[in-house]
Amino acid sequence: MIKDIMAHNADAAAGQKEMEVLRRYFPQCFDADGKFDIETFKASLPDGTTLTDETTGFNWLGKNYARMLTNMDTTTLIRPDEEHNAKPENRNSKNVYISGDNLDALQHLVKSYGGKVKVIYIDPPYNTGSDGFVYNDKFNFTAEDLAKRLDVSPERAERILSMTRRGSASHAAWLTFMLPRLSFARDLLTDDGVIFISIDDNEQANLKKLCDEVFGEHNFLTNMTRRTKVGGGSASNHFAIEHDYVLVYAKDIEQLPDLFVPFDQNYLKRYAFEDEIGKYFWDTMERSSTATKPYLIEAPDGTMLEGKWFRKEDRFLEDKKNGEIRFLKKENGSWAVQFKQRIAQGKKIRSILGENEFKSHQEDLAELGMANLFSYPKTVYLVKYLIQSVLKPNDICLDAFSGSATTAHSVMQLSSEFSGELPLKYVMIQLPENLDESLKTATGERKELLIRDINFLEGLGYPHTLDYLGFERIKRAAKKIKEDNPLFAGDLGFKHYTLEEPKKDALLLMERFDPVSNNITPLNVDDFGLQTVLRTWLVADGYGLIEDAEEVMLGNYKAYWKGDHLYLINPDRNFDANSIAALMDKYHGEPFSPHNIVVFGYSFAFTHREELQKNLRTLKEGNKTLTVNIDVRY
Repeated sequence: MIKDIMAHNADAAAGQKEMEVLRRYFPQCFDADGKFDIETFKASLPDGTTLTDETTGFNWLGKNYARMLTNMDTTTLIRPDEEHNAKPENRNSKNVYISGDNLDALQHLVKSYGGKVKVIYIDPPYNTGSDGFVYNDKFNFTAEDLAKRLDVSPERAERILSMTRRGSASHAAWLTFMLPRLSFARDLLTDDGVIFISIDDNEQANLKKLCDEVFGEHNFLTNMTRRTKVGGGSASNHFAIEHDYVLVYAKDIEQLPDLFVPFDQNYLKRYAFEDEIGKYFWDTMERSSTATKPYLIEAPDGTMLEGKWFRKEDRFLEDKKNGEIRFLKKENGSWAVQFKQRIAQGKKIRSILGENEFKSHQEDLAELGMANLFSYPKTVYLVKYLIQSVLKPNDICLDAFSGSATTAHSVMQLSSEFSGELPLKYVMIQLPENLDESLKTATGERKELLIRDINFLEGLGYPHTLDYLGFERIKRAAKKIKEDNPLFAGDLGFKHYTLEEPKKDALLLMERFDPVSNNITPLNVDDFGLQTVLRTWLVADGYGLIEDAEEVMLGNYKAYWKGDHLYLINPDRNFDANSIAALMDKYHGEPFSPHNIVVFGYSFAFTHREELQKNLRTLKEGNKTLTVNIDVRY
């Protein structure tokens, strides 16, 4: 499989995904050689479609390089944290925490979770010059290769490579970093999904243009302004900056329902009455000021009441007819007119977020004994306020820049507040930054922060990597939620996975291995880990990070079955004629019909694969409707 991905990546180029979409929906626009005919495409469009050569354009050094990355796949493997995942609180959890580069993680996730994530919140690096952002990637292109792939001059290719290798923090580097990550994020969203992105003035304008391009300008919802502090004037030259932003985009605005923030429990107390329609309270029709045109209302005793009425006359008459109006006699003998104020879906989410609504940056973490381990972590209140306007029961929330794991905390807190009636799931991704290495070049406040982080992790026996701070925060948040809500029986655990690149010697052996010649290779499943190979394949085949495969014994050989796939990963030393006979019996006699038998190519000899193929042909002769494909992966 990795070998296939390496071959795929060798041919990756910018625009391949877009061309695949065109081939799918406009096959008539491609000739026999696969060339796209723009004139045929124009002719296939509806009459009246406006085509223009005028465009605002948004380009930067590295844009086509970034677009090329969206067409590449990851060669990383997904290693399960077996000890952690087996614990009672985690065994059946549907929450996921991934330690790894978020580009690799997103490339994995899109295979199983594409179109299934309801809401994404990310807090990417702001590129302030002091937040530690530098762009480095792991690809080893030559200038000549890149020039050919991107159809640019060798000089421009060298400039792009220089930017990606030297740790640049330029605007171009930041945009090159963000484009593929946002593209995969878009692919993960449900059609009615929403993405929230925190940012400040350093990259807000660029991010808006980038999101317009990735999500479509018509899917822009708002640019929320969030007040982050009060004061700071003595430290500023011209303006005291007291805010940042949250950009909000829909996957498809046409399919997005209205967004509401649920009412809090204190507000709901006023809806003290309930009938067959729902909850309500009696509200007064007369207001001190209203834009409604004046009209007269007849009281039960025939008195004509004149006032400034909240609702228009036709609405009042309809409500009166339906029993939604009542008249009350006041102590002074006059009449009060009231109507049933029905409970709404919720409060409209606001585009301006006030500081007085939020805790301080460190307060959430201080409650967990983790204060001052992160610079400016987002608050639970903020993230919860945003995501609750979109999430419904069983929805998935993703954060690809998990950091302090505020989003995971927010999802669990939100579930607990609805007493399990709103079961939600999260997927967190965090780069396992080596804090010891970062400390070597850090200065000032950054250095002090890293020392605190390292000491904290050392005290718990964790590796000195940033992901384990979020790992611990989730555990402590879950414990506090349970202490505060003893009756809450919702999901407070999580599965943990780490993304790993194959070792260099393994990659070299893979490149040299020729399956046709049936060469013997020292590679085997132990070089990767059986559960690692299995989980990587389960994700690639659409089964995700939660569901496990069932162990199936074929004679003395242990295989793994999930859905439409049977995985043969173990070395073939126990795979013999009895194993094949047992497999054939299962197809004949049990509710067992996987159409794909996936074989770990380095573990199975050519002769065993041939014997398996021969028996499957015999099986098909006896059952014409059954087709079983053998997929050998390397």
